[in-house]
Amino acid sequence: MDKKENSLSKTGNHSCCGGNHAEHNDHGAKTPASLTGTDIFEAATIPVDSVVKDPVCGMSVKLDAGKPNFSYKGNDFHFCSQGCHDKFENDPYFYLSGNKAKKKDAAPKDAKYTCPMDPEIVQDGPGTCPICGMALEPMDGIAEGPNHELIDFTRRLWLSVGAAIPLLILTMGPMIGLPVREWLGEKVSLYIEFALATPVVIWAALPFFQRGWTSVKTWNLNMWTLIMIGVGVAYVYSTIATFLPDLFPSGLQMAGGHMPVYFEAAVVIVALVFVGQVLELRARERTGDAIRALLDLAPKTARRITPDGDEYDAPLENIIKGDRMRVRPGEAIPVDSIVIEGRTTIDESMLTGEPLPVEKTEGDKVTGGTLNKNGSLIIEATHVGDETMLAGIVAMVSSAQRSRAPIQGLADRVASYFVPTVVLVAVLAFVIWMLIGPDPAFVFAIISAVSVLIIACPCALGLATPMSIMTATGRGAQAGVLIKDAEALERMARVDVLVVDKTGTLTEGKPTLTDVVSFGDVAERDMLAMVRGLEAGSEHPLAEAIVDGVKMEGIEAATISDFDAVTGKGVRGKSDKHSVALGNAAMMKLIDVDPSAADEQADKLRTQGKTAMYVAIDGKLAGLIAVADPIKTTTRDAIIALHEAGLKIIMATGDNEKTARAVADQLGIDDVRAGVLPEDKKALVDELHKKGHKVAMAGDGVNDAPALAAAEVGIAMGTGADVAVESAGITLLKGDLVGIVRARTLSVATLRNINQNLFFAFAYNSAGVPIAAGLLYPLTGTLLSPMLAAAAMSLSSVSVISNALRLRALKLD
Repeated sequence: MDKKENSLSKTGNHSCCGGNHAEHNDHGAKTPASLTGTDIFEAATIPVDSVVKDPVCGMSVKLDAGKPNFSYKGNDFHFCSQGCHDKFENDPYFYLSGNKAKKKDAAPKDAKYTCPMDPEIVQDGPGTCPICGMALEPMDGIAEGPNHELIDFTRRLWLSVGAAIPLLILTMGPMIGLPVREWLGEKVSLYIEFALATPVVIWAALPFFQRGWTSVKTWNLNMWTLIMIGVGVAYVYSTIATFLPDLFPSGLQMAGGHMPVYFEAAVVIVALVFVGQVLELRARERTGDAIRALLDLAPKTARRITPDGDEYDAPLENIIKGDRMRVRPGEAIPVDSIVIEGRTTIDESMLTGEPLPVEKTEGDKVTGGTLNKNGSLIIEATHVGDETMLAGIVAMVSSAQRSRAPIQGLADRVASYFVPTVVLVAVLAFVIWMLIGPDPAFVFAIISAVSVLIIACPCALGLATPMSIMTATGRGAQAGVLIKDAEALERMARVDVLVVDKTGTLTEGKPTLTDVVSFGDVAERDMLAMVRGLEAGSEHPLAEAIVDGVKMEGIEAATISDFDAVTGKGVRGKSDKHSVALGNAAMMKLIDVDPSAADEQADKLRTQGKTAMYVAIDGKLAGLIAVADPIKTTTRDAIIALHEAGLKIIMATGDNEKTARAVADQLGIDDVRAGVLPEDKKALVDELHKKGHKVAMAGDGVNDAPALAAAEVGIAMGTGADVAVESAGITLLKGDLVGIVRARTLSVATLRNINQNLFFAFAYNSAGVPIAAGLLYPLTGTLLSPMLAAAAMSLSSVSVISNALRLRALKLD
């Protein structure tokens, strides 16, 4: 790009014009959205009454008014603000060519936020969930800018800690020989405690009380309900006891007429809850690391080639469909594109997890975010923005992280009864201690009730499943395993039968023509000419292999009319005066041709793992065509791993029985269903269900969609048909069995992790509540302090979070 040094006048601190400027201007002229490139250029360079148009936003700019300007290719352009100037300087062609008008600027969308524990809650902007009280998170998994709740909670944490330390010194000092209260006097000490505790309870703990009150209003009782009651009771009682001690019976008063207070308990509880919340918020941010890593795969700029042949680095967001770009060795592909010129190898491991580079040449598709290894390419953008594969992957991962596994229902049911039960236990503990407790019974009653409320907060129970799901889906995305929802992840762990296709899954999916046998009155070259012409109209994977093989022999395709593809059987048509058909035995039967004369030769080819097809011309058997599809080098090891994981493997293929058996015997596959038509795959899944099996079905085509939907888990292989991907719960970016091994390993580890988390949460609450109520008092002579209860509650959440984050380091290969 031919850039000249720009001259700027001092304009102060201008902000860039917003999008609204592009919708109107002060002369009522056409807006940039409706202008052509020529219109924009003329309006920006030809003054009218000493006024030109800002080529970026369309605002009128008065010349010699001290506004920013920029010289480009011998023309001066003027801008309403520094922001518009900078945008133009980065990409003049985008604004002068009319490309900005072609780019459909979506209306600014308010960021949608949802609750990770209750995904049915969706709103614009951040907030708290009315059901569970947790902070809502961005639906795309990535918050723009800093996490304001984390910043706010950290600030409140420091205030709480700042108040808690002197409070603990004031209340606990005498126990360690520090007579602080004697120095200050009891009344002054109480007033200082009140002064330190009040900002914490009134301001720092305000989010806790707001969430707790919401939970009561909506009757979605949760951890905040318990914290609100526990902290509120401790603070209100202590305040009344400080200023109105005479309201209490003299038998409850301490020496000097003072009542015992628990300001330090309320403050330390708040501080410890904030510790847990801050740690949790930081951990939840880390679960988005996988999405950030995916987004970072795309470069920030792309080297655009203009129609004039200019090349320059343009911002990625300015690239539109049809733009041509150069990708040099070592650079990432900017967006999904097609190769126009050049030859190279592309490292797709960042998306697929496969280490071997893939060769790309003219006409091949390349994916945004993958890495160009050695050659130089010129590519043309086919998908940009939200339409790219990378954007689709990010959307799928984000959706899966928000989904709920069926096992979460157990935690939800327990939590719905748990909070009312805890409140009842706290009330009973208070009453029992008041009735039969030792002096001072009231003090023991308050301590036990508050401790029960605090230690029983079910935050660990609520976090057990979502944290594992969020971490696991992110880890899967890094390995090319995309989880559509949490239910698929959980079901994959329980699958015991895997149904797979042969072509493209077990084999390379790139068959080659290996054998041609002709007999009858038609010459071999004439037969192959008709076969090439016939298969040119077919979309079957084997058709391309036959066409390419015949083409390499230098044989031109015969002209075919009345072409007809018979699903699951073959193809037929007419060449001049001849009728010709190619397919399996079922095809021969359909056209009343007896293939028995070639059965021996066909069987011999099939036992070698080749697919043999009959050729019939004018109602007579004319020859055999054999095609072989090499088995993938990774298939054998993957099948061994799946067997070790306890899966039975069934190969369902439309190929001949003997060919299918030959492949199955080489690989150690348990069962073979050969000659399977598309509708038979769903019937096979239904049959396995009746026998009590949990079935995973792997497929990549439109005809696989019913079976994928019917199976417990549908697995879409590679970049299959869109309907196959939509019907599947798991999508593998690389279409081979290694991805299924990874998915199985991930699902088993995730379910185990969830069960561990639920055990931690249930065991903690089951043991913690009776101890807090005073069950151990007859044995130990002491009660659990509310402060220790708060520490234990926070520790339980931290243990669940830490355990879930272990999935980030899970080895899937």
